[in-house]
Amino acid sequence: MIIRHNPARPDEVVGTIEVTAPAQVDAQVRAAALAQVSWARTPVAERAALLLRAADALDPLLDEIAELASRETGKVLADARGEAGFAVAVLRWYAGRAAEVLADRHEDADRGRLRTRRRPFGVVAAITPWNAPLVLTALKVAPALVAGNAVVVKPSPLAPFAAGRFLAAVAAVLPEHLLGVVHGEVETATALVGHEMVSRVAFTGGDVAGRAIASLAGRSLTPSVLELGGNDPALLLPDADLDDAAYERLVMAAFATSGQVCMALKRLYVPASRLEEVVAGLVRAADRVLHVGDPLTTGVTMGPVVSAESAARVRGLVARAAEEGAEVVEIGTVVGDLSHGHYVRPTLVLGAHDESPVVAEEQFGPTLPVLSYDSVEEAVARANSGELGLGASVWSADEELAFEVAARLEAGFTFVNTHNRTGMALHAPFGGVKRSGWGREYGDDGLLEYVQPCVTHLPGAFRAGAAGLSASAYPST
Repeated sequence: MIIRHNPARPDEVVGTIEVTAPAQVDAQVRAAALAQVSWARTPVAERAALLLRAADALDPLLDEIAELASRETGKVLADARGEAGFAVAVLRWYAGRAAEVLADRHEDADRGRLRTRRRPFGVVAAITPWNAPLVLTALKVAPALVAGNAVVVKPSPLAPFAAGRFLAAVAAVLPEHLLGVVHGEVETATALVGHEMVSRVAFTGGDVAGRAIASLAGRSLTPSVLELGGNDPALLLPDADLDDAAYERLVMAAFATSGQVCMALKRLYVPASRLEEVVAGLVRAADRVLHVGDPLTTGVTMGPVVSAESAARVRGLVARAAEEGAEVVEIGTVVGDLSHGHYVRPTLVLGAHDESPVVAEEQFGPTLPVLSYDSVEEAVARANSGELGLGASVWSADEELAFEVAARLEAGFTFVNTHNRTGMALHAPFGGVKRSGWGREYGDDGLLEYVQPCVTHLPGAFRAGAAGLSASAYPST
């Protein structure tokens, strides 16, 4: 039994849900595989139309789903409502892109006839995290379904209810068993990812779990899409134009959802000559936009972290940096009593060493190291340190310069003059390099992750009336 407590009010039980036993996982996957056979034969236009019907069915449920998400994750209610609406937009966007992206490609010329079809994998196992349970579920389910796959989703045990309600509404308009949900932790995930009838795995989460899932999928050579987080740097170039709005974007880039976002700003590199100015600007912006309290309270913009363990980890990173000589600056304002929930006061950490864990590791919490540099070359080198390479940002008044510096950063997605959610777009593929995983979500690339190109080829030499080639001949270019 999974029992989920509200991280803002730990005595409050949000709900309970039964763990799915391995035998039940097996039954779900087998039922999904049977449903997928006829779904793959369904014309793309009909699949897209059902996805649009699911989006319409979700519209009147968004407030209910958002409140569930807020209560189980500690996410601010307005943030949760925005996420729920965006998740529905994901369904509609992929429904709109499917016909063009999935269409067969034909070439008929002197050199031969070539046909490329986009074929679904079969059953997709999707394992989703707690920090953005709705969007990160939709980004797997929508492209996988419209591409002709069946999907079995395992939501995080820290956020099973909002995702479950979302998925139930989608499943209700689809053929039976095409979209399934299982609940649990390691045993459930193992039964799902390792199932012989799963043909594709999609996972968003931490590095440790990602390695385990990649290893398990690899035993059966099951291909995967993995997004494993990042330690995202932001480089303020010497000419960066930082007005009040820019400072507010920086603050929310780091502290939205209490810093628990994979592409959140996690290291801020500032020219040494502007360090004092930038710190003062961040503090003032935080006073304006960062209000910490119960996430269901109007006006609150940052709630608790997801668990007591997460709170202890973030506090430990900050405390160690202070012990090593860094200065810790509390920012933002407090709304109400924070003594009972898993709250961590947002902080800036000044003067930390690059080797300090608060800089070298993904904090995944409400703290931001602010680091000075003497040259852009130095800043780029320091930003590229470490094994992770999910996101980054460059801030400059010169757009061309920003793009030039961005090209030198080891990141799968680099924002310019913004960072985090304000820089995302449905058409822009998102994913990491280095140890931040592989594959892409968002954009047409996110749809193509759920199909396999299958080719039929008749070389020109063997068409009716052609002279042909000898059996030993090499193919033409």
